[in-house]
Amino acid sequence: MQADLTMGNIASALTLQTEEAALITELRAGSEEAFSWLIERYHQPIYSLLARTVQDRGDAADLTQEVFVKIFKGIGSFHGESSLRTWIYRIALREASNQRRWWMRHKQQEIPIEHEMGEGSGANAVRLKDTLVDPGESPFDMAAHAEDRARVEAALQRVPEPYRTTLILRDIEGFVYEEVAEMQGVNLGTVKSRLVRGRAMLKTLLTEPSAAPRSLALAGY
Repeated sequence: MQADLTMGNIASALTLQTEEAALITELRAGSEEAFSWLIERYHQPIYSLLARTVQDRGDAADLTQEVFVKIFKGIGSFHGESSLRTWIYRIALREASNQRRWWMRHKQQEIPIEHEMGEGSGANAVRLKDTLVDPGESPFDMAAHAEDRARVEAALQRVPEPYRTTLILRDIEGFVYEEVAEMQGVNLGTVKSRLVRGRAMLKTLLTEPSAAPRSLALAGY
């Protein structure tokens, strides 16, 4: 009886290894279906993990997307040193660690808006919020932002379909995932897969040397 259970466990483990190897092969080949399945399987667990491990739970959704961007871009270098699941969770934990370090650095540098500056007390105290400048953009800032928008629009045109349309609907037009899925006639996992891959492509295009902001080039950077 014990021998039968042991053989059954070995057979089950071998089946899982074979299935994982097939999935990795599909992912490396750029299969949209495989990546869609991967997101459906791991999106919620990774989100839950990040929501519990970062300082600001509001960052968990963005970090989850970043994790899948890293998976999409790094799957070609994954050679099975560990299970796929372990590799994915390792990426997530690294992103959480980076986020915590960033949060601590910036939190330490923050000055409360009610912080009293200089001398004085009570009604005569000068607070930080009282010294804030006009929040309106300067002409330079407006020009720089307009230039950045033009760069994004130009890069967006180079993202192939259907990823470009998914980016436009979700990130620019602001539709929720379910609405995007209905508009495109696909399931929710496919929308998330296209969004992750589209964002990865756009990010790559925007970080190309030729995509550097003109304002920086003029400044001699």
